[in-house]
Amino acid sequence: MTAWNDFNDAEQQQPSFDLIPKGTVARVRMTIKPGGFDDPAQGWTGGYATQSVETGSVYLACEFVVLEGEYARRKLWANVGLHSPKGPAWGQMGRSLIRAILNSARHVHPQDNSPQAAAARRIQGFHELDGIEFLARIDIEKDGRGDLKNVVKSAVEPDHPDYARLMGLPPKTSGSGQSGAPAAVTPPRAVPAAAVTPRPAVPGKPAWAQ
Repeated sequence: MTAWNDFNDAEQQQPSFDLIPKGTVARVRMTIKPGGFDDPAQGWTGGYATQSVETGSVYLACEFVVLEGEYARRKLWANVGLHSPKGPAWGQMGRSLIRAILNSARHVHPQDNSPQAAAARRIQGFHELDGIEFLARIDIEKDGRGDLKNVVKSAVEPDHPDYARLMGLPPKTSGSGQSGAPAAVTPPRAVPAAAVTPRPAVPGKPAWAQ
């Protein structure tokens, strides 16, 4: 047994990572860190949401793992806003991001307003976002200490010219309509490096997602 004061056989610390360049597009898997905050009147159930003690804001604390490519297995974090006491702007930004994530994950063109597309943009609960895979555009911002960090603030949707290639989809064929890909919910590809154990589904469609 190694003596407690002998550190020769300790693993070397991992090298620090440079920031992923701003604007990089990568396929990611999003998981939600449960915050235990529920508001059934808003459809926020299952303990997924988090409420800030300092501000009273409600959000989804999300982790994003890059699934492939040069930055595979790198992790990023961001909060997806649900509600702010200061006004509706933050919550609307969160809704816009979730809409784009669903479009990206479920191959729905942002301008597709067909019944199938509309159905693909609805969820029964936050459990459907926990483990979802989509194309993300990586950004850089300062953290609370003033240090730069990578974050995810937007999703790349099927109207992006490189969407099909980066998602591993067949190229768009003529006569396929404006969506460029079927407006159907497709299961994410399994990626062992970022496997997630899904939590139980929560019945009922939240009012905010209608």
